[in-house]
Amino acid sequence: MTATTDRANKVEIIDVEPTRKKLKIEIPAETVAETLGLTFETLTLEAEIPGFRKGHAPRRLIEKRFGTMAKGQAKDQLVSSAVSKAIEDSKLRVLGSPTSPDLNKVDVTPGQPLVFEVDVEVLPEFALPGLEGIAIKKPLLTVGDDMVAKEVEKLAIQEGSLEERQVPEAGDYLTGHAKLTNAAGKVFFDSEGIVVQVPTADKNGKGMIVGLSVEDFATQLGLPKPGDTVTIKTNGPENHENDELRAADLTVTYSPARVDRIIPAPVADLAARFGMEGEPQLKEAIKERLEQRVLVEQQSVMRQQLAKHLIDNVEVSLPARVTASQAGRNLERRRMELMYRGVDAAKIEERLADMRSHSMGDATRELKAFFILERAAEQLGITVSDQEVNGRIAQLAFEQNKRPEQLRQQLIDSGQAATVYAQIREHKTMDAILAKSKVEELPLEDFNKWATKERQDAMLLG
Repeated sequence: MTATTDRANKVEIIDVEPTRKKLKIEIPAETVAETLGLTFETLTLEAEIPGFRKGHAPRRLIEKRFGTMAKGQAKDQLVSSAVSKAIEDSKLRVLGSPTSPDLNKVDVTPGQPLVFEVDVEVLPEFALPGLEGIAIKKPLLTVGDDMVAKEVEKLAIQEGSLEERQVPEAGDYLTGHAKLTNAAGKVFFDSEGIVVQVPTADKNGKGMIVGLSVEDFATQLGLPKPGDTVTIKTNGPENHENDELRAADLTVTYSPARVDRIIPAPVADLAARFGMEGEPQLKEAIKERLEQRVLVEQQSVMRQQLAKHLIDNVEVSLPARVTASQAGRNLERRRMELMYRGVDAAKIEERLADMRSHSMGDATRELKAFFILERAAEQLGITVSDQEVNGRIAQLAFEQNKRPEQLRQQLIDSGQAATVYAQIREHKTMDAILAKSKVEELPLEDFNKWATKERQDAMLLG
């Protein structure tokens, strides 16, 4: 615990966890009165009250009519300024925005100091190891006819048509209304247009609904017809980004309005749809696209090895429990990485649902990797330009068959635009380290044998 006093405010910094600190701030009564007075003066000049010329209403009337609003504005200004100064003076390396669930209970009172608390998430302190000469295996990947054929099948499904049905079968898609509640009846999600796939045999009964992975989903869902209502019971995943859903008894009520089966588009139609002369030209274009994706996958595999090396060789004190904001950050990092690697949107959501159900240890490793790469980026002086961000968005749009401007707006609307910047910075950081690593190229078969042995050794150690 540390305490400092600047010219105006008293600031006490309390270590809550290795990555979280509590700031207890007291703003003197004089500062409160001055800020509140300036707020009222501004309102006096700008307020329009019937019976008075603008700027000439009595101060007493202004205070009576706008007192609550003025105090709220003054509090926001005082808190924002005090928190920013406390962070700057204390040289805290803060992640995200400060939080204060009890701030709404704090009132600005003339003649009294303003006392409040905020929590801030910070980068933990730790030492980086040497970043040169790390042993990395590089798989030699090639695009074969079988890969092209699978991609054609996938494209045919993506571009296929919907055939409405009355009774669903495995693989069919249901669209309807879903509501998610806990044991106390609190509603966390309530929406129409929710699409659910009836699990296919290869899923072993596992399925996903409203972002939750359910092991016995096929059994609980059954084969509901339009107009039916089914109830899905599950436990909240350990690493859900909403604290209230973690380990909670949850119920999803689902009512399908329609059932559809995807009829794959004929390959000849696909070629014409994409302005190509025939199937050979389509396959050649797909092969070129896959070759670009293979390069991305090759680099991703090497980055994963590097991340594992850093996680295993860096000591970082982390909180015992990953917070909601940290879990959310982990998920967004993974979402963007899967998009970058060209994974289908539906598969991305499945993997994120699985990730929410992973052990706390897995979530902590993800968080540890984030902190390590943040520190390495600082040490290596990694920067990201607007041109690089635009280029990455164009690349992601290409993989998803979207226009860059369309995807850019989607990222902005969903609050994921900053994640693109973070991903580029993280990739550039790892690539800078890989450039100094000892890279050994291996044929794919040999690489898979090595990777299998690594996983088996990890399981034995675990």
